[in-house]
Amino acid sequence: MTSHNIHPQKHLPDAIHYLQQVHQYIEQSTLIERSLYHLVLLRASQINQCAFCVKMHIAEALADGETQTRLDRLIVWRHCSDFSVQEKAAFAWVEALTTLQVQTDYEPLRVELLQYFSEAQISALTLLIGMINLWNRIGIAQH
Repeated sequence: MTSHNIHPQKHLPDAIHYLQQVHQYIEQSTLIERSLYHLVLLRASQINQCAFCVKMHIAEALADGETQTRLDRLIVWRHCSDFSVQEKAAFAWVEALTTLQVQTDYEPLRVELLQYFSEAQISALTLLIGMINLWNRIGIAQH
């Protein structure tokens, strides 16, 4: 069976390199706590159904000390007490920026975020969410 996968890394290596640099910049900043960083990546990857990314982000989160219980319950974060109100505000932002529903009112979400994060942190979250959505789509294109 022939595979018709087209790999952006092969055809546009410089572009992929620059995307990786953006992602690394966000990862290395001190704006987003490490545990939240992993949970944001995992939640977007779950929504986008990128199996490779879900597996990778679970492994990375566990290696950085996240618990399996919280990872298991992330998909139902609204219905459990495993996550802080700050984390829940971030997850709502992840879902809003990943699912892009026409009827979504982003203002209340930003107001909620501003209770727990600085504008710089919200900017970092927004870029991180945008980057993981891009990586998920690149990965899904290879399924």
